[in-house]
Amino acid sequence: MQKTLAILNELESAGLVERYAIGGAMAGFFYAEAVVTEDLDAFVLLKTSGGLISLTPLYDFLKQRGATEEREHLWLAGTLVQLIPTFDALTEEAVREAVEKTVGQTTTRVMRVEHLIAIALKTGRAKDFARVSLLLEQAEVDETRLQKILARHQLQDRWEKHKLKP
Repeated sequence: MQKTLAILNELESAGLVERYAIGGAMAGFFYAEAVVTEDLDAFVLLKTSGGLISLTPLYDFLKQRGATEEREHLWLAGTLVQLIPTFDALTEEAVREAVEKTVGQTTTRVMRVEHLIAIALKTGRAKDFARVSLLLEQAEVDETRLQKILARHQLQDRWEKHKLKP
């Protein structure tokens, strides 16, 4: 995993992405007990000048470092990775405000737990609601920060519905 994260760090150093952060279930490992997941979701904030976005330069860069393609994923230093461009204001904010974490000797960025909760609520699948419950139970959640994020991204209704579920 350290080597995978080090290579993702190189994407920034090389100027191919403005910033990245780990999201999804793998990010949850930093806050709560592990759940089953097959890949590492690396959300990337791309440097764009408008127009069509292509991940080809990122894939080419990573292939030069030994990555191989498998459907929408890359095998990168033994880890299945999915590069996900930020696709809305919430994911962009989550990447910009991600916190630094250390895995072994490698520093990486991970979305804040409050953003993970908001993204899971917005996505709305059963496994996402289960992740919300797990994070609320096990992680240190800044309730004020969470409420501000939910309000900013119009997710209060989903939050209320989730709280009512048994």
